[in-house]
Amino acid sequence: MHRTSLLLALGVLTTAAVACAPANDAADTAGSTAAASPAASASCTKDQLKLITPGKLTIGTDKPAYEPWFKNDDPTTGEGFESAVAYAVAQKLGFTKDEVAWATIPFDSAYAPGDKKFDFDLNQVSITPDRAKVVDFSDGYYTVKQGVVTLNNGKYASAAGLADLKDATIGVQVGTTALDAVKSVVQPAKDPKVYTQQVDAVNALKNKQVDAIVVDLPTAFYVTAAQVENSKIVGQFAATGGTPEEFGLVFQKGNALVSCVNEAIGALKSSGELTQIEQQWLSAAAGAPELK
Repeated sequence: MHRTSLLLALGVLTTAAVACAPANDAADTAGSTAAASPAASASCTKDQLKLITPGKLTIGTDKPAYEPWFKNDDPTTGEGFESAVAYAVAQKLGFTKDEVAWATIPFDSAYAPGDKKFDFDLNQVSITPDRAKVVDFSDGYYTVKQGVVTLNNGKYASAAGLADLKDATIGVQVGTTALDAVKSVVQPAKDPKVYTQQVDAVNALKNKQVDAIVVDLPTAFYVTAAQVENSKIVGQFAATGGTPEEFGLVFQKGNALVSCVNEAIGALKSSGELTQIEQQWLSAAAGAPELK
């Protein structure tokens, strides 16, 4: 995700962000102070890890920390998708909640060259070849999905599935994964209206020239919070084909911790816990139910 301009506009709009449901037992487990489960590899036990501060896992993220990624601008709670992921990874590495420290890291600084003041950073940073030249990434912890945005009083505001969007006039930006997803997944009866710039598609929705727009889900949260009044996310759906966009944890180049974190992420995926965290914080609870 490319968030530089996005964050500037959202800085004064935190209260407009989509509300998240209270944490349930699954999220409480992710941020628990109970005994943690170490990663499987002996070399990844806590006392073997090379950390910024011995005995502490230092995690970076930006401030403000926005919903639904973090709740109430507080990454320390274990509430919000990325906070829950951070504590779940920490737990797999053998850290309890009180052994996790947070560092405020501006978004662009996270993946800039140079020494880091964190063991890893998570802040909706997309894995890209250019960024990977100067920092290391973990395996992806979130595959970006597409979000359908419409007006609250629009004809398709109550759409419950992709079939309900068949007759909709959908706006989308040219050359994006969203355009491919509309064509291959939604398959509307009418060709989507294609715009050179994303802002043009947004303005088309404002002016009711289209029934809905499709953008990646993080952008959909931004559109409804900051760009289009009285709009809503109808839902989200997975794109098919091409190389998916993924968020990864960011590390200083050459950090040996990457392999251990990848073990932890792999375990979270295999157990289904990562899926549970995503469903809690980025689906119906965040106003973005799955469209099938």
